[in-house]
Parts: sequence; C-alpha cells; structure tokens
Amino acid sequence: MDKHRPRRPPPPENCPLDTCLRLLSGAWTPKVLWYLCDEPRRFGDLRRDIGTITSKVLTTRLREMEALGVVAREVIPSSPPQVSYSLTALGRELEPVLEAMARVGEKLGGR
Repeated sequence: MDKHRPRRPPPPENCPLDTCLRLLSGAWTPKVLWYLCDEPRRFGDLRRDIGTITSKVLTTRLREMEALGVVAREVIPSSPPQVSYSLTALGRELEPVLEAMARVGEKLGGR
C-alpha cells in the first residue's frame, strides 16, 4: 500500500449509497421511474410504456417505491376506479441520476 496516498474511510454501516443502489437495482425500477419523470401515469399506461413487464412485477415495484416514499399513488374516483402514480419530491431527486445513467449508457453503446 502506498503510504503517501490517503486512505478513504470505510463507508458507514448503513451506507446511503447501498440504499439507493438497492432501489435502482430492482428489476424494472429504473424504467418505471424514467416514465414517471415526465408526468403522472396510470397503471395501464405504465405497462404499455414499458412493454414486457408483467402486472405482478409492476405492482410489486410500485408498492416498494411507494413504501420508500419515492412514488405517490392516487386513487382517481371513477367507475371503475383508476389509480395514478407520480414521483414524490424525493423521487424527483432521482431524475438527474437516471439522466446521467442514460447518457453513460449511450456512450457505452450497449456493450
């Protein structure tokens, strides 16, 4: 080990980076967040936007993100009732992260 280079301290026990990475590493989660960045979406619209995601997986992801305070769920009174999902203020903080990931993905060119 190089004695002249300062050592980075170990991450905290409950590392906030790990928490955020756990959220973003969930199957389909980045795509769900991506589509919610533009405007609130109904469940069926999200399913169509994403394409190959199943209703069960989409429901699971949305519930997880709602529990974390990243996504808000609003029941729209109609017959039959409809549900709309949107990003919370905390969820909006992920927008630049998603945009940066998309830029890097373009540069990687699908490698």
